[in-house]
Amino acid sequence: MLSTTQQEKVRINIQLPAEIKKKLFKASSQQGKKVSAFVRESIEEKLIQLDRLDFEERMKAAYKDLAEENINISEDFKFSDAENLPEATP
Repeated sequence: MLSTTQQEKVRINIQLPAEIKKKLFKASSQQGKKVSAFVRESIEEKLIQLDRLDFEERMKAAYKDLAEENINISEDFKFSDAENLPEATP
């Protein structure tokens, strides 16, 4: 990912309830950041979180598919496991 200084920046306008605007300005001030930087970082964090959740969901689905495949394969060979084993002698 390119740093924010290397990326082309665009301006967007959003509407917020007055209470959220107050909280936003207070939080950015407490962090010692400009509001735009605070919002940008917050959006980046949320997007990373969503990407991670999407990845985890895809991995779960793949794991379930693989588990089903493994069960089917083991069912195919359940009677052949002991075919080639020498008989136990007492």
